[in-house]
Amino acid sequence: MREPCPAGVYPAPVSPSPPVVAVIPALDEEATIAAVVTGAAPACDEVVVVDNASTDATGARAAGAGARVVREPRRGYGAACLTGALAADPAAVLLFLDGDGSDDPAALATVTGPVLAGEADLVLGSRALGRREVGSVLGHQMAANRAMAAIVRARWDVRLTDLGPLRAIARTDLVALRMRSATYGWPLEMVVKAARGGLRVAEVPVDARARAGGESKVSGTVGGTIRTAVRFAEILLRDGVGPRMRAPG
Repeated sequence: MREPCPAGVYPAPVSPSPPVVAVIPALDEEATIAAVVTGAAPACDEVVVVDNASTDATGARAAGAGARVVREPRRGYGAACLTGALAADPAAVLLFLDGDGSDDPAALATVTGPVLAGEADLVLGSRALGRREVGSVLGHQMAANRAMAAIVRARWDVRLTDLGPLRAIARTDLVALRMRSATYGWPLEMVVKAARGGLRVAEVPVDARARAGGESKVSGTVGGTIRTAVRFAEILLRDGVGPRMRAPG
């Protein structure tokens, strides 16, 4: 039983934690999306799946698993992520993850934890620091991510080892970044703008699993990785130069 407060003394109000909303961009992921939604649900208050013009039953299976499904007819990873973010509660902490089953559900609370605790503004899950199943992250893919992370580290003293998709950020901070990339430049653009804006960027180890089904849209081939690297270079040239930006908020 709670002890009564002394006369004239009142307990400080406890601020409720902001809701955590998982945002899952998905294109033709009918084989995996239901399991991803149910795996994410325990770590979130809501799961939003962005059906990015799928030609299969991705949307129906996501809804059947309990997700709120929103549509983004313009194909593109960044476009889908932004649509999902804007559909979330304005006070939410956003948790971005992929719909192919490669992100470990056990790591989701670890990624959102520092943001909810006020210890960081943007948290990335580093597959380089965690365990990687065979076939989860290909050698050329990890090499490209490490190279871009090294550039960010050298330019803004943000110590990163990976630019993976699993990440958490407050919706208000994300909106203030004014994200522009509609494609696979999105992950790097978020990090670059957060670093330039003075946000506290951190990473935590996460395990990577081999995708549970479907086909990789980009990183599964050398050509796809090269196209992503070109997008990353465009982001560095467009958003990575100039004076330090004012921190959002």
